[in-house]
Amino acid sequence: MIPGTSFTLVTQQVMAGSRVDGVRAALGSACGLLVHATFAAIGLSALVMSSAQVLTAVKLLGGIYLIWLGVTTWRSTRRGVRPMVRRRWRLPWARLGGFGQGLWSNVLNPKAASVYLTLVPQFLSSSRSIAPQIATLAVVHVAIVLMWLLFWTSVVAAARTAIDTPRFRRGTSRLAGVVLFGLGLRTATAS
Repeated sequence: MIPGTSFTLVTQQVMAGSRVDGVRAALGSACGLLVHATFAAIGLSALVMSSAQVLTAVKLLGGIYLIWLGVTTWRSTRRGVRPMVRRRWRLPWARLGGFGQGLWSNVLNPKAASVYLTLVPQFLSSSRSIAPQIATLAVVHVAIVLMWLLFWTSVVAAARTAIDTPRFRRGTSRLAGVVLFGLGLRTATAS
């Protein structure tokens, strides 16, 4: 529930588009967590986290992706178009809009993977099969995150209707762009 990438993406999507766009970003973020839970259940996350080169590559990809989102969000304020709508070149998942942004921002986030490698094992019992236990914890985790992001989507949508001006939308898009850029730099350079 700590504000981060998913929080920023949901805010940006609602401010640039609508409540539905925020819901899509929240659902994408939740699906990204499910990807990490699946990776943890089959042991892939442990492999990635144990290999310095692979972990560095994931961090760099995640950081570059967030920086790209930040720059495109900032640039969209100049052109007056919604981010991800018109581009000379687009990422393959750009047509997925907020859902794709939420999904890939979590899939490429090594901190999301570390939750399933550091926090989840504390709640697992070695006397039972691991995969169902991880699945149960993942469902609870995703439910909490999704409830929080959907609540935040409603708050931002309500605030937007109260103070909806082009200047405010431009300012929040720029702020979201800066935050995404900063999160990308932090992700790419984290040790």
